[in-house]
Amino acid sequence: MKTSKDYAIELFQIKNIIPCQCQGNHEICLHCNKCCIENGIQLIKDLNNLNIYLDHTLLKADTKTSDIQNHCLEANKYNFKTVCINPIFISIARQILKKTDVCTVIGFPLGANMHDVKFHEASSAIDTGAKELDMVINIGYLKEKDYQTVYDEINHVAKICKFNKVILKIIIETCLLTKEEIIKASLIIKKAGADFVKTSTGFSLKGAEPEQVKLIRSIVGPYFGVKASGGIRTREDALNMIKAGANRIGTSNSVLLINI
Repeated sequence: MKTSKDYAIELFQIKNIIPCQCQGNHEICLHCNKCCIENGIQLIKDLNNLNIYLDHTLLKADTKTSDIQNHCLEANKYNFKTVCINPIFISIARQILKKTDVCTVIGFPLGANMHDVKFHEASSAIDTGAKELDMVINIGYLKEKDYQTVYDEINHVAKICKFNKVILKIIIETCLLTKEEIIKASLIIKKAGADFVKTSTGFSLKGAEPEQVKLIRSIVGPYFGVKASGGIRTREDALNMIKAGANRIGTSNSVLLINI
């Protein structure tokens, strides 16, 4: 049975074996585009302030401006980490939000956009004021084992995010992947210079599951971001994801989660 180290060596043709600095289960240094050791430990220990780990999410197709306005007012009241909204609402949200950042989605929800479209969408979102981007991986390319194209797409967007000090989360849609594909996707995302592996869009067959979150965390190590999203409806759901290793939660039920 292959180990994470075996997958890493196979994916990146690593010959110069250096021990991993950030305690990833891949054991060896991936020579990442952005070393995550500077991030510090990403695991959540204090569960009393759950609000600061929540991406207050509203991505429904029938969302109106008035919905976004109310959504942002809730974020102001409860001091959520971000509001996660569709790109057309970035400007409106920025006018209302006080401390909460704007997160938006790229290549959402299928990830099958052309590379140049994703890059333009990311650049435009940053220029409009987004501080965090959640981009869907090209799932088909991953399944075809076209790992270089998957890496290049993430790395291209990661570079502009790093230049602008914007957080990049990569959505892998765990419900469509095998265990091996989750491991490989996590390794690629980490090496390419993103900041988080995110489980799900919430628009596919299933959302996040604790076992998948635990697997991702074991691969990326404690210094990297892991966002659980999709189907997180209760405080218990959120806490289970955090116990499994998530340090960010995406949910449209944020207010319910903290008002218990």
